[in-house]
Amino acid sequence: MGLRLSIDNVLARNFGHKGRARFPGVKNPGNAHAPVPKRRGSATMTFIDPIDQGWIKRIDPSQPLGRAGGARCVVTQPGCLLCSFVTQSRLGSNDFVPAIARSGDGGVTWHDENIIWPDLAERWSILASISRSPDGTLLLFGSRTPIDEPGEPFWSDQVQGLKANELIWAGSDDDGQTWSDPQPISLPVAGAAEAPGPMCVTRDGRWLCCYCPYPTFDPAVRVDRSRVILLVSDDRGQTWRHTQMLRLTAPDSGGADARIVELADGRLLATAWHLNLNDHADHPIACAISNDPLNWPATAGIDIMGQSQSTAPLPDGRALIAYTNRKHPQPGIQAALLRFDDDHCLTVHTDIAWHVDNASHQPAAQDHSHWTDFAFGGPSIVVIEENVALLTCWVHQHDGRGVRYVRFRFQS
Repeated sequence: MGLRLSIDNVLARNFGHKGRARFPGVKNPGNAHAPVPKRRGSATMTFIDPIDQGWIKRIDPSQPLGRAGGARCVVTQPGCLLCSFVTQSRLGSNDFVPAIARSGDGGVTWHDENIIWPDLAERWSILASISRSPDGTLLLFGSRTPIDEPGEPFWSDQVQGLKANELIWAGSDDDGQTWSDPQPISLPVAGAAEAPGPMCVTRDGRWLCCYCPYPTFDPAVRVDRSRVILLVSDDRGQTWRHTQMLRLTAPDSGGADARIVELADGRLLATAWHLNLNDHADHPIACAISNDPLNWPATAGIDIMGQSQSTAPLPDGRALIAYTNRKHPQPGIQAALLRFDDDHCLTVHTDIAWHVDNASHQPAAQDHSHWTDFAFGGPSIVVIEENVALLTCWVHQHDGRGVRYVRFRFQS
């Protein structure tokens, strides 16, 4: 079954000397948008110290699949990373093709961009995110949507919803070289599934995955957008139970881009983008902390006004969060260090990790309903060394399009 190292052991083996990465920064002057420190209060505090940045997948816009996104990374052994991502013909087109890229030098260079299921590309649009279980097994979790006509959309502006789809998972025991066929997971509530986050496998072997219910193209299907659903399997994906992980109680609330991770103390952290479905204003990122995946306290908020987001647990019990900032000064990807006081999630530091010139292709198109005009997004974050993180996001900027990475050291 491939590697049997837990992620804790992988990180421990990578932790050489405090505050320094074993993968020296390879500066690339051709990459624009270097991260910059942020001033807080009366003194300049540098929470993030950039190492380098570059491309995981740079897209040639003349190719049929001219967009890329959905990058998620895992550490498989010291210095080795895998990154899942998808390509598509254009933003909003129902033709996602998942692929895997590899790095053997801690995320500096990437290669082997292999399509995962080439035989399914014409029948199914598949959005899948990679994760790694404590026993070393690699998993993909996400959604698949049937392709009825080439070039069709998977999104309807009229209903603000998704083409009817289903959840899927797959596994690999050979370091991601080959994958099982996608296995379907029945949706337990009405609606389509928005599920861009990876599966979480806890240290006691439970499989956890979450999604946000969305309207389908059928306006007669009534969908509760104000909750996030968690699916739980105790038999490695053979059967699933479900529960409500987050409940968004503000008027006209909707959720998106939900995530779940296991913290160092065994508790579970759930997060999601929280927005108003009428005026499209953002609420603070929603969160909840639980000891039991089937029982969750009332949903709270982190003091962060962000959109799509991703979290990474730290060995000391805290966590990193990376989140998209399109509406506020210094647009780009922000990163913050979180600590947990009982059931409360508190921000310790925050800083900009990657700055962009253009938040969207149209100046006013910064709300969820205008997502096809976004010029960057979908951040994901993973810790690859002690106090060193790898951030990924998709971009469509003047200097290129595709999936970018930023490696940085962070204060703990």
